[in-house]
Amino acid sequence: MWGEVDAPRAGNGLAPDVFDAHGGHVPMREYGGEVDFAIVGTGAGGGTLAARLAEMGFSVVAFDAGAYFRPLQDFASDELTQNQLYWTDKRISDGENPITLGGKNSGKAVGGSTVHFAMVSLRFRPEWFKSRTRLGYGADWPIDWREMWHYYGLAERQIGIAGPLTYPWGPKRPRYPYRAHELNAAAKVLARGCESQGYDWTETPLATVSAPRGKSPPCMYRGFCRFGCSTNAKQSVLTVWLPRALKAGAEIRDMAMVGRIETDAAGLASGVHYHRHGAWRFQRARHVVVAGYAIETPRLLLNSANAQFPDGLANRSGLVGKNLMTQSNQAVFGRVEDEVRWNKGPPSLAITEHWNYEDRKDFFGGYCWMGQGPLPIEWASVQAGARGLWGERLRHAMLDYNHAVGIKMVGEMLPDERNRVTLADETDQYGLRVARVTYRWGENDKALIEHALGQMAMSLQGAGVSDLFRQEDDTNHLGGTARMGFDAATSVVDADCRSWDIPNLFICDGSVFPTVGGVNPALTIQTLALRTADRIKTLAGRGEL
Repeated sequence: MWGEVDAPRAGNGLAPDVFDAHGGHVPMREYGGEVDFAIVGTGAGGGTLAARLAEMGFSVVAFDAGAYFRPLQDFASDELTQNQLYWTDKRISDGENPITLGGKNSGKAVGGSTVHFAMVSLRFRPEWFKSRTRLGYGADWPIDWREMWHYYGLAERQIGIAGPLTYPWGPKRPRYPYRAHELNAAAKVLARGCESQGYDWTETPLATVSAPRGKSPPCMYRGFCRFGCSTNAKQSVLTVWLPRALKAGAEIRDMAMVGRIETDAAGLASGVHYHRHGAWRFQRARHVVVAGYAIETPRLLLNSANAQFPDGLANRSGLVGKNLMTQSNQAVFGRVEDEVRWNKGPPSLAITEHWNYEDRKDFFGGYCWMGQGPLPIEWASVQAGARGLWGERLRHAMLDYNHAVGIKMVGEMLPDERNRVTLADETDQYGLRVARVTYRWGENDKALIEHALGQMAMSLQGAGVSDLFRQEDDTNHLGGTARMGFDAATSVVDADCRSWDIPNLFICDGSVFPTVGGVNPALTIQTLALRTADRIKTLAGRGEL
């Protein structure tokens, strides 16, 4: 099955032309021999790390199973065509509360899920990095929040985050690089609702520019924010980090599915087997970084089992695939008399982090909520799923689309070893065993969700919203399955995202999160990648790499 074919060299016809996110042709270096780093995945972790390592002078090849899209040419203002950005390959989901896989929680494109993410760029609450010690739940991160705060600031400047002049929660932070986006009409309703309950609110920090930045124009408020942005206002890994990676000499291999990591007689990673152009090929590497996110990362590590590592790579602790976490994403929707056209503008413009900092609660963890503006097809599915509307009743409800408002939570769900990714017996189109994802909500998760639904409903009622209904069964972002920690017995990687078992194997994505927090994870993943790049440079300088 595994081919020992060298990576394609320039001029052999295997590699297609590459264009940057703005449609310009990019002359890309192609590596044929051993490289310093083979990075599996080009999303928030892998793409960011590829850029920084290449800029530090390392030779880098980054692989992605998806296509290298050109937003100006390839993205259409059409909900259905955007399915090309999602990971829809075969997976199995089971457990008491199965996760709906694909779509918003997994990307299959160069740039990963940041190509279609909602751009919400929030920092973790400082206490979450020591949630076990300070708050009594979860597991501590082996990184101090002050160090992460430094890298958050760096990431926000590098990405070009647009955010409020002052942020009302947590430690003080510098001004965001770009001014906050204007509130749309629906967000103004939601802001009134927060004020009616005495809650602070602010504009959400977003990775879409509010003024021109390089070749990116300011956001046009078209409303296709949770899909591929066809104007390039969205500051995704595709538009920010990967052009830098290419300029610094990295190679990006799209449509390249990595199926197994090879190890040598000394027990070190020696390269990756990947499927591209109809054949299995092998790329030699001095170091391997896995950045496939919380499902594909453990799947690859488990599929790479061999005689030396019969339980999979980096799995001496037995924790690879365990402690899978998602985030609760329940919502309350309703109707207002005014026509608000809630889909116009970025979808998350009014935010409260109140319950991240509120102690009067009987559950662990936190959550925030933000304004929503689902496009018509998604809105129809919400109406059908949450309200049971079909046929004429659904058609009548859809006529009220421009009068709808709603808020969704992003809630912290707790780590539990019973929530896990394992290998199923079934195989995919590459002959690889597919991931089986098993999930159940804990009692704490249920209490947090119920509390959030009640608070969101009171907020909407305070804004004069009528005809309220709940969407009670929804989740979104993923984390865990290869957690970082303080020792090899209780974690998969150390604070540098370096495997305890295989010192030249790194993991750099949301799978290393010990806890997922109550905010969107994309900014934290990119922040962690920036720190990991600096740590790799330091280790190399000491001769410890």
